[in-house]
Amino acid sequence: MDETQIASLLKSSDLFPLPQSLKLSYGTAGFRGDATLLASTVHRVGILSSLRSLKLAPSTIGLMITASHNKVSDNGVKVSDPSGEMLSQEWEPFADQIANASSPQKLVSLIREFVEREEISIGDGGEGGEVWLGRDSRPSGEALLRAAEIGVSSVPGCVAVDLGVLTTPQLHWMVRAKNKGLKATEKAYFESLTTSFKCLIDLIPFNKSSGSKLVLDGANGVGGEKMEELLRGYLSNLAIEIRNTGRDGGVLNESVGADFVQKEKVVPLGFGVNDVGVRCVSFDGDADRLVYFYLSSGEKKIELLDGDKILSLFALFVKEQLNVLDDGCCRLGVVQTAYANGASTDYLKGLGLEVVFAKTGVKHLHEKAAEFDVGIYFEANGHGTILFSEDYVTLLVDKRKGLSEGSDECNAVSRLVAVSNLINQAVGDAISGLLLVEVVLRHMGWSVQKWNELYKDLPSRQVKVEVPDRTAVVTTSEETEALRPLGIQDAINGEIKKYRRGRAFIRPSGTEDVVRVYAEATTQEDADSLGDSVAQLVKSFLGSS
Repeated sequence: MDETQIASLLKSSDLFPLPQSLKLSYGTAGFRGDATLLASTVHRVGILSSLRSLKLAPSTIGLMITASHNKVSDNGVKVSDPSGEMLSQEWEPFADQIANASSPQKLVSLIREFVEREEISIGDGGEGGEVWLGRDSRPSGEALLRAAEIGVSSVPGCVAVDLGVLTTPQLHWMVRAKNKGLKATEKAYFESLTTSFKCLIDLIPFNKSSGSKLVLDGANGVGGEKMEELLRGYLSNLAIEIRNTGRDGGVLNESVGADFVQKEKVVPLGFGVNDVGVRCVSFDGDADRLVYFYLSSGEKKIELLDGDKILSLFALFVKEQLNVLDDGCCRLGVVQTAYANGASTDYLKGLGLEVVFAKTGVKHLHEKAAEFDVGIYFEANGHGTILFSEDYVTLLVDKRKGLSEGSDECNAVSRLVAVSNLINQAVGDAISGLLLVEVVLRHMGWSVQKWNELYKDLPSRQVKVEVPDRTAVVTTSEETEALRPLGIQDAINGEIKKYRRGRAFIRPSGTEDVVRVYAEATTQEDADSLGDSVAQLVKSFLGSS
């Protein structure tokens, strides 16, 4: 880096001083926190995004301003790699370092060292860098996006492209499309979803119906707004009633949205006794998660169809198509975390599916799912997708050429290809997920109640135990068993044996000195008891703070 380049970085960094005592860590969700404290962080991630683009030139990088399901006063920033996937984990330590650099001079020193180590060429007449910026509908988003823009532009040869208000999955999809040389506009995103959705609807036998209307809880966020655009301009014949759009004074993620519904298991604001039996769905604030639900009575309690149920529905549908092909050339896999309800795992294994576990966090599930020809992953919170390897999609397209149009085999191939285009290959996407759920329910001729009968969730309990040092707990890569402290897993196993269909595990938090306990059993009383006894084991082995 020459003096001009250093001066450019110093000048822009002086505009965004680091707030005192701010300490952030880049995780699956990027950086998140109080929006009023994040300008320096977002600015620095803008610099990082430019460096990433130059490192991988000629590739476009994505930068999204969002705090997803967090409260409206929060915001955050995350980076999309050229594939549309999350920022490479190899760059996360650098993100932490520059976000927490105490001064512009320290920041530039870290950048200079990193640029030399990674051999990144800046402003030498080679390929320039390009960063696409998006933001959700939070009031703080526009100012933070300007900070990101200044950060990107402070790296000579790099340009920022403001794409405006988007869902997080839209930005990831567009970055992926851009780097694949495809049309990469919001219009192209909507058209891709529309074309594949209509193809799947046309392939449904006997024009089956999935029953009642669908009502969407938009979490007062960007997802409801974008769903309205899709219905207005592309799928006008799809009957969806949208509530909690944010226009009626509702607050983003406040007693609404997928995170609230999944955790509290009660109806969001705007839903009540008149919705008994109606098929309902909730997005989170930036529309990368969804959960379905329905009221079985006039009370606030709901029947929840979470990410595990969505995964099971998708797996059943994909397996049905593969069974028609019966050529044995596709390796289908399902990826879950240890938090997946044991009843869902038993159901999936009962279908004859290969079920594997990954560490908590969608970046770990995504990586594992990519090892299959078709890999399906969902967390219980409703974040997930289906990954199709490019080689397998090419094989399907070639195979279709030799099949008789209208035959069962041809229809199965066409469905799989359409699913690969409908479902977001880059990241969990509530809009594309909703469309696929609606297609599959109609294909099966199922109501939401019939879908819910696939299996009955085992009662579960989660406990958080404060400890002096969470790093004393070391688990297997799947987080299903504890390797340290020595003896604790044997003690946990001893407790598990006391309960019918008992299962429990512990894992250290990634951000605070607590150990998380998960337990399940055939009754809620047993799940509570098992959770409490394992929590006591954690305290006795590690002490409590």
